Amino acid sequence: MASKNVLTLNTLKPMPGARKPRTRVGRGEGSGHGKTSGKGGKGQTARSGGKIRPGFEGGQMPLYRRLPKVGFTSRTEVRGNNVYSIVRLSVLERLENGTTVDVAKIQSLGYAKKRSERAGVKILSDVEKLTKKLHVKVNAISAQARAQVEAAGGTVELV
Repeated sequence: MASKNVLTLNTLKPMPGARKPRTRVGRGEGSGHGKTSGKGGKGQTARSGGKIRPGFEGGQMPLYRRLPKVGFTSRTEVRGNNVYSIVRLSVLERLENGTTVDVAKIQSLGYAKKRSERAGVKILSDVEKLTKKLHVKVNAISAQARAQVEAAGGTVELV
């Protein structure tokens, strides 16, 4: 035989005090919700559907219109078009001897982003000594990297 405290679907009910009767407004001043029914005085917000949009200041010139307009800043102007994709000499060290290294070759190997079509590729030095003889055709190269490529017997051509 089941006890009285067993929780089943047919015995489910809210906890005591969980459900309150809805407040009936406008039923006399003694109820505490009479006269204006909790909506305060007169005006737009006392009406049904009377909402005021965010940023509205009662007809005063709103803040977002009082502030001066400042134009947009072009990212190209700030960064410039000469933001190079950086490639290290250690990457070129992996290539075969006598290889011609240009922007397309570096992109095909996946070492430069596609934006380098516009911005270009710059080679920087990060190895002690370059051992491969390479023909480098890039947009920019550091002085140390140029010296290492030429010391290894390669050529450098700026595009």
